[in-house]
Amino acid sequence: MGKICQLSCAFTLLSALTACAGGEGDKPSTAQGGQAGSGGSNNAAAGKPAGTAGKPSGGSGTSVGTPGKPGEVGGCKMFPADDAWNLDISAVAVDTAWTQKVQTLAGAARIHPDYGVDGQDLYGIPINVVPQGQALVPVSFDDYADESDPGPYPFPGPADVIIEGNNPEGCDGDCHLLVVQQGACMLYEGYACESRADGWHCANGAKWDMTKNSYQQRPDGWTSADAAGLAIAPGLLRYDEVRAGEVTHALRFTLNCTTDKYVAPASHYAVPGGCNPDNGPPMGTRVRLKADYDMSEASPSAQAVLKGMQKYGMILADNGSNFYFQGEANAGWTEDDIEPLKDVPASAFEVLQMPPLMP
Repeated sequence: MGKICQLSCAFTLLSALTACAGGEGDKPSTAQGGQAGSGGSNNAAAGKPAGTAGKPSGGSGTSVGTPGKPGEVGGCKMFPADDAWNLDISAVAVDTAWTQKVQTLAGAARIHPDYGVDGQDLYGIPINVVPQGQALVPVSFDDYADESDPGPYPFPGPADVIIEGNNPEGCDGDCHLLVVQQGACMLYEGYACESRADGWHCANGAKWDMTKNSYQQRPDGWTSADAAGLAIAPGLLRYDEVRAGEVTHALRFTLNCTTDKYVAPASHYAVPGGCNPDNGPPMGTRVRLKADYDMSEASPSAQAVLKGMQKYGMILADNGSNFYFQGEANAGWTEDDIEPLKDVPASAFEVLQMPPLMP
């Protein structure tokens, strides 16, 4: 296979369980990570739990929400229908106390699509698709090796891969590298990745078997390419699904302050510098657009996104600007796709019943 194709294209949780980053300003930003602040903290310095906690207690196999219909990337389902990302949570109970806390934290913020096109620049997180026979290469994990899935990974060469924030001078931002391996249906994700003379380097890395439920594939207490320890790709808004008129999964979103706890399906917490953990919710918090929100004035493509937010919600996955949510980098995004979404206030969202706090 020649040039790698860029896509343009659970909650099988325990009983009572439900369950990234943006820049400042109006223009979407690629600064979705970093060590804290507006761009989000993939692994904030204060955010690593001291150890691995036990699993939440509850009845195994009981889900909150009903299985959805996951979309495909590279011919692979984006995790099973009962995975956390794919659950229909439109009927799940609201947690009024947490809703008030999150709305207080967000204040007058409006949701912000952290993807789009600005001149020749694309904003968003690309997903690379490689064949099953893609050569495996070593990857050095420079910051969080102890919480990374060891290589090798099927990362292409630098001429054939697209990294978040790529530009002629290098990578600007979180430098997420996402790869879906066809056939095997494996997902490989890295944070702060770059190709050097001695090979690929990332701050950390995670791999996921997309044929299995993503929850607890990796140990509690571990981060991933996202601060919450979640997979990134299934929470990205994809161009093809918006064009098809239906979003069938939750989206990943960010808040500027989170606490030193997490809830399923997250496995890791992060507390940004200067953040009072008493004011923030745990990673893994799930929110939903209120059912009575009036979207009649929005464009058809924006309505598809908003209906998805009512049915599948959003999962708190990283630190960053309040209520930024992420999509794939794609040259096809239009103003009609994006601008109407910026009118939706954070106060139009409610927090769903909170799972047990961990650790």
